[in-house]
Amino acid sequence: MRLIALALLFSASAAFAQSADPTRPPSNWVSPVDSVAQPGDGGGLRLQSVLMRQGSKPVAVIGGRTVVLGGKVGEATLVRLNEHEAVLQGADGVTHLYLTPDVQKQMIVMPKASKPGQVKGLP
Repeated sequence: MRLIALALLFSASAAFAQSADPTRPPSNWVSPVDSVAQPGDGGGLRLQSVLMRQGSKPVAVIGGRTVVLGGKVGEATLVRLNEHEAVLQGADGVTHLYLTPDVQKQMIVMPKASKPGQVKGLP
């Protein structure tokens, strides 16, 4: 009897651990590519990861699927890929997918120190 109770406790804790994974992307990020109506406008496609492997073609994870440069995403082709962006070419035109689309990037210029190794504002 104790063995059965222990087995049930173990399986319940394993199921809870899988559902509470803090590293798992949000469920709306892992949408199937087939459910996208208009690939040309991005229509829900999301660039989730970029893998730049030495000695082989770069790979993108788009909508939960792994796509090699030159591969297909729905009816569109992955034509360009860098660390921050994937470019898809399809019948509807060109679509740019960004790894962090909601992040506004800006250049931060640090003031020059008067002496090497000195930080401005510190003696």
